[in-house]
Amino acid sequence: MKKKIVSKLVLIVTISMFFSGFTGCAFMKKEKKKGKPRPAAAFTEPARRTPGTPGYPKPYIVNGKSYQPIPDAKGFKQKGIASWYGEEFHGKKTSNGEIFDMNKISAAHKTLPLGTYVRIINLENNKSVDAVINDRGPFVPGRIVDLSKAAAKKIEIFGPGTAPVRLIALGEAHRSKTEFGNIRTYKPVNFYNGNFTIQVGAFKNKENAHRLMMKLNEKYKNSHIMAYYSRSSGERFYRVLIGKSTSLQKAEIFKKLLLKKGFSKPFIVAE
Repeated sequence: MKKKIVSKLVLIVTISMFFSGFTGCAFMKKEKKKGKPRPAAAFTEPARRTPGTPGYPKPYIVNGKSYQPIPDAKGFKQKGIASWYGEEFHGKKTSNGEIFDMNKISAAHKTLPLGTYVRIINLENNKSVDAVINDRGPFVPGRIVDLSKAAAKKIEIFGPGTAPVRLIALGEAHRSKTEFGNIRTYKPVNFYNGNFTIQVGAFKNKENAHRLMMKLNEKYKNSHIMAYYSRSSGERFYRVLIGKSTSLQKAEIFKKLLLKKGFSKPFIVAE
């Protein structure tokens, strides 16, 4: 009887993973205005949602190419081309679950930890802006960072659309009290400590997700559902997650256990 239940669960999870593309998220539309085309992730990396919450170092694939987010931003520097994105994504979710506002300063990077502040310096005019990385991209060859419309205006990239820049990682922002008042300070972002759970299924239909969650709840702790929005299809999906670990190492152990139990391609999500 247990084998039948496990077989059914594996079938449900496999089918759901196939149709949902895990956390499918592709940006293939073009900017309506001066920004350049901005293809993006085939799936969205599970995300940082609040300051101090770790990101997710698991590799992800975009257009057949694998990207490995780095574990921390300490000492990270990069030169390359910056671009910007705006109206096509305004009001939609970024990779860390926030709502993208093109009129606020933010940026997208392929591998820096989500939540990292970076300083972007336009090498043509030496103007700079500090922006938080809350999204993944750009996935156009030769480009290293995508700026929100507001950030692009600060360093005069909005008009031409692209510019050569130097990027310097500052770290995660913190407020520190000094005799001169509160100031912003930074420390490197680390992936490895925080709250992690395991995704075992994803559904378009919330009732199907709920049924799987209830079955899992009989055997596993912290069975729950997390909704997310897929930019590739414009639809809402419902992730089914189980377990809770306080470190990436413990989450990896639990994931391996689930694989032995017959779950098809479970993966770690940072909450």
